[in-house]
Amino acid sequence: MKSDIAKKGIERAPHRALFKAIGYTDAEIKRPLIGIANAFNTAIPGHVHLNTIARAVKAGIYMAGGTPVEFGTIGVCDGIAMNHAGMKYSLASRELIADSIEVMATGHALDAMVMIPNCDKIVPGMLMAAARLDLPTIFVSGGPMLAGEHPEQPGRKIDLITVFEAVGAVKAGKMEPGQLAAIEDAACPTCGSCAGMFTANSMNCLTEAIGMGLPGNGTIPAVYAARVRLAKQAGLQILDLWKRGITARRIMTPDAFHNALTVDMALGCSTNTVLHLPAIAAEAGVQLDLNMINTISERTPHICSLSPGGAHHIQDLNRAGGISAVLKILSTDRLIHSDCLTVTGATIAENTTAAHPLDTDVIRPTDAPYHKQGGLAVLYGNLAPDGCVVKQSAVLPEMMRHEGPARVFDSEEAASAAIMEGRINRGDVVVVRYEGPKGGPGMREMLTPTSAIAGMDLDAHVALITDGRFSGGSRGAAIGHVSPEAAQGGTIAIVNEGDRIAIDIPSKKVSLLVADEEINQRMAKWRMPEPKIRHGYLARYARQVSSACQGAVVR
Repeated sequence: MKSDIAKKGIERAPHRALFKAIGYTDAEIKRPLIGIANAFNTAIPGHVHLNTIARAVKAGIYMAGGTPVEFGTIGVCDGIAMNHAGMKYSLASRELIADSIEVMATGHALDAMVMIPNCDKIVPGMLMAAARLDLPTIFVSGGPMLAGEHPEQPGRKIDLITVFEAVGAVKAGKMEPGQLAAIEDAACPTCGSCAGMFTANSMNCLTEAIGMGLPGNGTIPAVYAARVRLAKQAGLQILDLWKRGITARRIMTPDAFHNALTVDMALGCSTNTVLHLPAIAAEAGVQLDLNMINTISERTPHICSLSPGGAHHIQDLNRAGGISAVLKILSTDRLIHSDCLTVTGATIAENTTAAHPLDTDVIRPTDAPYHKQGGLAVLYGNLAPDGCVVKQSAVLPEMMRHEGPARVFDSEEAASAAIMEGRINRGDVVVVRYEGPKGGPGMREMLTPTSAIAGMDLDAHVALITDGRFSGGSRGAAIGHVSPEAAQGGTIAIVNEGDRIAIDIPSKKVSLLVADEEINQRMAKWRMPEPKIRHGYLARYARQVSSACQGAVVR
């Protein structure tokens, strides 16, 4: 046992004395020590119930003959952090989460790990730690929130994005403040990660697809007893992985990442997965680049249409058969490497033997998809030489190609104010810059402006382009991750008010319609602005973080 270096032999008597001070018996100390990274807190609705999940995991570990060793990790609720300085810390927290788990697992010589995340950056941060440590590891998330019901439209499901878009409707005079208050009260009825295919649920579903979570991990709702049973099974299963020496990197192979990207395209996941999967892959020693996303997207049909692009929610996907059914359909068309090992100790093919879709509207067959291509696309052009990302499954057909004048803003706040005050016109292309990993710093999500555009019924007429990023809840012609970012001297830094910008999603192009000579002249005059933050963690982060096209990893 790896933990023997901290507990076995005469010279480790002081170490055992400290274990006993915690309350562990000799019998418990002799067993394998199984770390539990529990992201519980009372700041995030997706995490407020994770102590219940942790208790179930501990029960499973004890039943299987291990000793659980629990510790906590930080987390940021992207919804609560949205549209203020707090959002600068969200993506940056991913690196701290990975680092802190590495410290705890190595410092205490743990034999294996159970990761209990749920929301946005916590899931990829823990996956990065799992790949880095290469211990036997299993994930069990807190599960998705149930959707709410519209207070004035019985039977219509709503979620957090409904509230954000309702704000835009009120600002546009299309809704009364009292109606907004009623939607606010109804939209988030339970704990759990927000109910649509937003970033948290995207990453939990991809954790299952990559093989690091048991079947059901991505979709079983937070409030279902099945989620507690799954947690007990995870506690039991981690001892089996430890006994068999099945470590994270044996599961997180190049083919496993290929599977994750394929499921990503089939589900229409958040654009944030384009940041997280390369960062996780890098920790596992696997190379992922943006070109692979287009290649996989072009051959993978979009077979599930969930909020914000569609009417279904994660509970519907769970009822329809979950990720196992999606994998089975994709495997049938040979789009999945079904021989990949998973934390069940079996392959994807073995796990999905009995799986099949139970609702073919929620999980469509590949010959009758919602879209012929996958949910994400990477665009290139003189405005984004290193690429930018759009959730094409959530773009209205009339906005798949668009040309219009640039409306340029150097911060999210300035852009949001212009939208809310009615200063954006049909046909405009809103450009929000200096919000990238370095320039933000922290690459804030832009859910407030995109939701306001949608709530004002402008999503069929207005595009938004940024070197920042978007919430998984954003919909419309929202193009993010523009690389190089403005703070790196990317072309987006020299766009002027009124410049024409052309977007062609089917052709994977985004262009600033300005002559090369003019672009070069502007670039020669450009100077890097003073850093927005000079002290603390974000100042260090800004100095060390890579481009979004490389996963915004800290070097």
